Amino acid sequence: MTTVSETVERRTRTQDMVDKWMAERQQMLVLFCRLAGLEPYTPDKPVKEQLKDFCEVLVDYTAFGHFEVYDRISRGEERRSDVLQVAEEVYPKVAEVADVVIAFNDKYDSSDHNQPLDQLHQDLSTLGENLALRIEMEDRIVSSLIA
Repeated sequence: MTTVSETVERRTRTQDMVDKWMAERQQMLVLFCRLAGLEPYTPDKPVKEQLKDFCEVLVDYTAFGHFEVYDRISRGEERRSDVLQVAEEVYPKVAEVADVVIAFNDKYDSSDHNQPLDQLHQDLSTLGENLALRIEMEDRIVSSLIA
């Protein structure tokens, strides 16, 4: 039988997890906007350094969603049926967006950082559209987690 204190503790851990996830999302979005605001991408702008920073935060944010949130749900640590139902509905789309994130990171976060930037505008546009979709899906999960 679950005690009130166990329920409160579980809810506190969930809220802490959601807060960290949203903070990572916010950091990623700020860096995305800064990077997008550098267009046109010319050598006199700090594009490569900001691109490197963005890729690091983007991967961390994406990994947190998978390895902290969805993994927690799949391990059975979340018992509420509404959370499980929403997670089941949105996870396939979230996973698709993760593939887009990985492809972007693989292309632009190379060790030598000599990737030409002629497609960066289009790649950021595609990434932004996918991130917007992912955020919609995540917001559904967050709403069910903190309900």
